Amino acid sequence: MPGTTDDDGPDSIVLHVDMDCFYAACERLREPELEGKPVVVGMGYEPGEGHGAVATASYEAREFGVESAQPISTALERLPRIESLGPDDDPAAAGHYRTVDLEFYKEVAADVKAILHDCADVVREVSIDEAYLDVTDRTAWDLAAAGDRTLAEGFARHVKQRIAREVGVAASIGVAPNMSTAKIASDFDKPDGLVVVRPGEVRSFLAPIPVEEVHGVGPVTARKLGSLGIETAGDLADADAAVLEAEFGSRGRELHERARGYDDRTVTPTGRPKSLSRESAFTDPTDDIEDKREVVRALAADVADRARSRGAMYRTIGIKVVVPPFDINTRATSLSGPVDDPGLVESVALDLLDAEFEETTVRKLGVRVSKLSFADADQSSLDGWESTGSGGVDGEGDDRVSDETEASAAADGDDEPPDTGGETPSRGGQSSLVEFD
Repeated sequence: MPGTTDDDGPDSIVLHVDMDCFYAACERLREPELEGKPVVVGMGYEPGEGHGAVATASYEAREFGVESAQPISTALERLPRIESLGPDDDPAAAGHYRTVDLEFYKEVAADVKAILHDCADVVREVSIDEAYLDVTDRTAWDLAAAGDRTLAEGFARHVKQRIAREVGVAASIGVAPNMSTAKIASDFDKPDGLVVVRPGEVRSFLAPIPVEEVHGVGPVTARKLGSLGIETAGDLADADAAVLEAEFGSRGRELHERARGYDDRTVTPTGRPKSLSRESAFTDPTDDIEDKREVVRALAADVADRARSRGAMYRTIGIKVVVPPFDINTRATSLSGPVDDPGLVESVALDLLDAEFEETTVRKLGVRVSKLSFADADQSSLDGWESTGSGGVDGEGDDRVSDETEASAAADGDDEPPDTGGETPSRGGQSSLVEFD
């Protein structure tokens, strides 16, 4: 059956999570007044200039014909900068242009990634704004008690709601029994979409879609298929596999199988994590130090537990403090060697919080351990830490501990750099001009 990796086992449940106009969404986090307005984020663009390329355009900007990878000069012809308007011009027909701020986008992406890794045991990150999740062991294709939707749909909705509530950006999610169908489904109802394709519905779902949206079909292949009279996935599924193989080699048979709903690839993680983090947002920003300390203690315990469960030791302990509206501050302390010490994580995190953010009003707090080591080793804790007291954070006392203040976010996130795995860019998502590194 489609998506089944074991003929005797249940159909897999794969989520493809694709963030909607991610760079523009990040800019709106920083400038909430941009909500609902045309936003264009440019790569190689400088304010007031006309060079560079569009990295992403919000859906409002797309209504004016602005598209990803388009020259900024073309975008400006279709959607002038709001700063360039005359007194009689309509501001609703102007755009807000911003320069790519990759470090900030990585910080927001790390927040999303933390949720994804919390919701699935297997996550494959494809780029800064999309990932596959295998949630077969977390939910089921069975109908919920109400009988109008599957449990898998409810689980995917939970993931969407967590991203929206905890990070503040929208995601479109496709749910299907295999990777290629899930990817198509996530793009089917953007923005903020949720499309579920049940195991018995895969082929009928795919049949009417344009052939270029079948996983692995690029523009050149689509043109060749068109010359054979193949315009839709249904046409491709009905085509003679031998003819396709003669035209495209073994890849032709593979495309034929994909169009029929078969995809035996499994979701594989992109590598061991480089860091582990957890974050929590307050319902309302607060300056109450006890509330902040309580959250940091809980986050520290959870991060340390996650590290231990994965057999990871760490050389850096840090915190993240988000100040309204969305100003990100990170601070970290580096250790002389890898440790597995939950008490140390808590004490370092609290010291970093107290040292600089005791009276600060905060929107969100996070705790992170990084520079992970997975090599087998005897336990490791810095026994001398306790004797240093809070002075250890200042680099005094035990010379095995030094303080390292990060001027900007080191957004390693929770995993190694993603491998695109030959994915074709989503027509509705972030232009893949850069990837998470």
